[in-house]
Amino acid sequence: MANVGNQLPTQAVSKPAPGKHGNVLPLWGNEKTMNLNPMILTNVLSSPYFKVQLYELKTYHEVVDEIYFKVTHVEPWEKGSRKTAGQTGMCGGVRGVGTGGIVSTAFCLLYKLFTLKLTRKQLMGLITHTDSPYIRALGFMYIRYTQPPADLIEWYDGFLDDEEELDVKAGGGCVMTVGEMLRSFLTKLEWFSTLFPRIPVPVQKVIDQQMKARPRKVAQKETQEEDAAACAEAGRQGERRRSRTPRRTPSPRRSPKRSRSRSHHREKERHGPSFDRELERERDRQRKEREGRDRDRDRGERGDRERRRSRSTDRNRERRRSRSGSRDRKSERRDKERDGGDDKSRRKDREHHKDRGSERERSRDKKSRGETDDRRHKDDRERHREERKSKRSSRSRSRERRHKSGGEEKSRRRERSHSRERDRERDGEQRSHKRSRSKERSHHQRESSNDHSKHSERRRSHSTE
Repeated sequence: MANVGNQLPTQAVSKPAPGKHGNVLPLWGNEKTMNLNPMILTNVLSSPYFKVQLYELKTYHEVVDEIYFKVTHVEPWEKGSRKTAGQTGMCGGVRGVGTGGIVSTAFCLLYKLFTLKLTRKQLMGLITHTDSPYIRALGFMYIRYTQPPADLIEWYDGFLDDEEELDVKAGGGCVMTVGEMLRSFLTKLEWFSTLFPRIPVPVQKVIDQQMKARPRKVAQKETQEEDAAACAEAGRQGERRRSRTPRRTPSPRRSPKRSRSRSHHREKERHGPSFDRELERERDRQRKEREGRDRDRDRGERGDRERRRSRSTDRNRERRRSRSGSRDRKSERRDKERDGGDDKSRRKDREHHKDRGSERERSRDKKSRGETDDRRHKDDRERHREERKSKRSSRSRSRERRHKSGGEEKSRRRERSHSRERDRERDGEQRSHKRSRSKERSHHQRESSNDHSKHSERRRSHSTE
């Protein structure tokens, strides 16, 4: 592979942004998922390689070394880990949904780079790295996923004719240059079994116009290889013709400046009819060779057809054999079933009799259980009745006792009330006697006082007299 990392132009990429944030890269789209497919992102986050091994890598240089040693392709899934045969529509291989697989180390490391939040200088170091083309491929893919679509042509402009080759397919078989890969990034959304973020239509139109105005340059190696292959084929054809045609000594009078028609007429005049015969023989040989080639092609096609037919016949035979074997097995099973039908019927009769006996026993048990249950229910009912009667009698007794006790209490209360009334009457009589006595005393006192006053007046009158 041609290593041209030291000669890469970096004018379109190394433009710093104005202000203090010249080394800080902008992020376009989702800042958490890096605009990755959800299926790929979930597989990346759940892979043990990302959770265990890449978790220990903390610096940019450690991740670059890991890319150098571990990445061998740029496909999102490992080879053979994702079965998409027979799937159509949204579950197909292009959309990347429906079925997951083992996510590749390249996409795990790509998301690890996203977690490091690369600067402009670090991203420039990735896309101009000279050790491995896969380091550069991951850098360009980081640009495609995270940078604004309007800036993509500025990032990729100096690398569209890059001749460094890399195998992008898992398992090998798809070698392309860096320039071809970048052109596919700009003009196509699909990348194996995933999709890139969509580019707005006005920006995509501008990119398409620039791609048309700038056709892909043919590499010098390809032109040299094509020239060498053409020369080798011409030499082989010339050797075949020389070996099949009779050798002739070149005429000394012939010069390369003269025309072929004149030399042809002069050779005819020299050789005469023998030369015409040789030309006719040569033409016949060429026709026969063409016919032989056509026959070989037809034979090859017929052989392929016959092989296909033989394969199809073999398959049909195998199917017939399998069908016949299955039929024989079915017939044997039927015979066995017929032979064992009597045994089965006998067994069924025995089982039926056993079932009947068991059912009878069960019915008897049920009847006995029902009788015992009825007896229990009757006993319970009688007990309940007796309990109710006893409760009623106890209640009546308690009521009678209550009535008796209530009558006694009422009589006691009446007696108490009568005694209280008697006491009250006695007290009233005593009070009335006391009042009458006090009145009498007061009257006697008044009378005595009056008598005394009268006596005193009389004495005064006698004394005055």
